[in-house]
Amino acid sequence: MQSSIQLIKKAIVNFPDAIKGKQEDFTSGSLRKAIYMLSIPMILEMLMESVFAVVDILYVSRVSINAVATIGLTESVITLVYAVAIGLSMAATAVVARRIGEKDNSGANTAAVQVIILGIFVSLIVSIIGILFPKDILRLMGGETDLIEEGFGYTKVLFGGNITIMLLFIINAVFRGAGNASIAMRALILSNGLNIILDPIFIFGFGPIPSFGVEGAAIATTIGRGTAVCFQLAILFRGSGKLKINLRDFVLKFQVMWKLIKVSLGGIGQFLIGTSSWVFLMRIMSEFGSEVLAGYTIAIRVLMFTLMPAWGLSNAAATLVGQNLGAEQPTRAERAVWKTGKYNTLFLGLVSLIYFIWSPTIISLFNDQEEVVHYGTLCLRILAAGYLFYGFGMVVIQAFNGAGDTKTPTYINFFCFWLFQLPLAYLAAISLDFGPVGVFWAINLAEVLIAICGYIWFKKGRWKLTQV
Repeated sequence: MQSSIQLIKKAIVNFPDAIKGKQEDFTSGSLRKAIYMLSIPMILEMLMESVFAVVDILYVSRVSINAVATIGLTESVITLVYAVAIGLSMAATAVVARRIGEKDNSGANTAAVQVIILGIFVSLIVSIIGILFPKDILRLMGGETDLIEEGFGYTKVLFGGNITIMLLFIINAVFRGAGNASIAMRALILSNGLNIILDPIFIFGFGPIPSFGVEGAAIATTIGRGTAVCFQLAILFRGSGKLKINLRDFVLKFQVMWKLIKVSLGGIGQFLIGTSSWVFLMRIMSEFGSEVLAGYTIAIRVLMFTLMPAWGLSNAAATLVGQNLGAEQPTRAERAVWKTGKYNTLFLGLVSLIYFIWSPTIISLFNDQEEVVHYGTLCLRILAAGYLFYGFGMVVIQAFNGAGDTKTPTYINFFCFWLFQLPLAYLAAISLDFGPVGVFWAINLAEVLIAICGYIWFKKGRWKLTQV
């Protein structure tokens, strides 16, 4: 009891330093403190993202069922952009963290510039596709005619402004790799804080600003993210801690870029597998109508409210692994993963109890139509049943990524998503006529399988030998 009180006191004392980001080198000292100092800003960062996701869907649900379904269909495709952004982010975190662990600040700066150039190039290609073919994207996803006419503006704006998504992910990953998670936290708080303020203004109209409906949600999001990217770049150019870049640094350095591409290819492939399976799941769900699709979309947004902070804690493990491998301390890196996994599992285990008890009340806050509440509740409860596994699984996967071993999670995702989840979802939902419940159980079981496979591969220890 006394030791628990002492831990709480230490946590309170260290909280201001964690928020300010005073510690950047995590290769020595208490591991528990290192996890705390890294995870607090990362959890708050992801928590803010979760708050925005919930508030965003709360506003949009007041527009129409089609508006909610439009977000679900569009985001199931835009997650392919997220896949590239996250893949590049994993490479940025792994390489920057390794250079910081090696005390090579110049190398960390060079890696940051090269990954930003890559992100800009990819996002420009995606923008062209989104601006020219928004209706075709929704039609491909099974959207009905009235949904497409109401929602294509949302798709067009979100895809057209995807550079803000790309750079926000990448630059935050650079800060995390350098051990300065507090700046990444501030950037996301700025982005999502603006989104929350601007959402109702552009969705419903205010003063001279007309009502844009669901398209207004995309406009608000793009403005919020764009502002945060300007903030990130200002910090990088001004210099913060171990990172400082200049305009003259923006030249191609093919050796560094190729190293980043090689690491990111595994990460991109890893998330493309996961997100493309998400697209197919959304396509299956669209067979059951807008009400079911809306319930599913709301439930996923609610789940993200708690999964995002858990993801933040997992990111702490990635930074710890990268820096400690750079400092040639693989045993410390492994211990950091086991400790972080334990904390994450406990957190999500407590959250799952909340979802089991209050799912109908939570879903009805967003939409009180009977069918929407029914399927949203089922989704929440079934997916929360696997939360204990999710908590540990995501930490282990991020540990591989932090080491620069992005191939192993790719293989795990390919097996668990494409060879297991998708066939099971189609068989259960369509062939065996279980409907949406079949999809929910396929998602749950696939995530459990990922945790089991991740544990087995992590124990082998080959990730400790990865060079980046």
